[in-house]
Amino acid sequence: MMLLETKLLTKIYGGLTAVEAVDFSLRQGLVHALIGPNGAGKSTFVGMVSGRTPATSGEVWFDGQNISAWPAHKRMRLGMAYTFQITAIYARLSLFENIALAQGMRDQDAALDALGRVGLDERLDQLAGDLSYGHQRLLEFAMGVAQSPRLLILDEPTQGLSESEIAGFNTLIRSLAGETTILLIEHNMDVVMSLADEVTVLQQGRVLSSGTPETVSADPLVQDAYLGRETC
Repeated sequence: MMLLETKLLTKIYGGLTAVEAVDFSLRQGLVHALIGPNGAGKSTFVGMVSGRTPATSGEVWFDGQNISAWPAHKRMRLGMAYTFQITAIYARLSLFENIALAQGMRDQDAALDALGRVGLDERLDQLAGDLSYGHQRLLEFAMGVAQSPRLLILDEPTQGLSESEIAGFNTLIRSLAGETTILLIEHNMDVVMSLADEVTVLQQGRVLSSGTPETVSADPLVQDAYLGRETC
């Protein structure tokens, strides 16, 4: 079953086309990685999917509904959760209070479980602003998980994380397998190859290649445009 689809999704800023006519589909329960060079349009694309960036044209479909005109908060109520490249936590609140706010104060046990999944359950009373950057990122992941989303969108989740923190992130994503559908923007190809069921490559706002990690990584066009670059 397709949980998310986009049809000819396009974003134009002035005379610059950031995303051009992207057709995309994500099956329920899978981890789908979105990769490509810096400036390829990845964050703009997921911004349009989540409703945080208005599309110039095209459509977004979620669970069979055309949600193209829906604002971000309404899409969240459908079951979308989005973590940013830059941490978006409440620094002066405790970890538990951050989780409780993210999930709308619905379920204390679920909040504790979300913190446990990222290894922060013993710090629930600590102020979020006192955490290291890596632990703040893990808290943000827990805030997304606590919402029990149907679709979890993660934008550069391993950026700035240590090797041990990346290993913890990989464990978290594997624990969500089949339970939550995940759309993952990621530059770390070890993470992509380890976690993704499917991969889509964007280049200059267009889909360059899509398929299994093995198929995409073997594509000469992808190797030339992205995988051979030092920034990868």
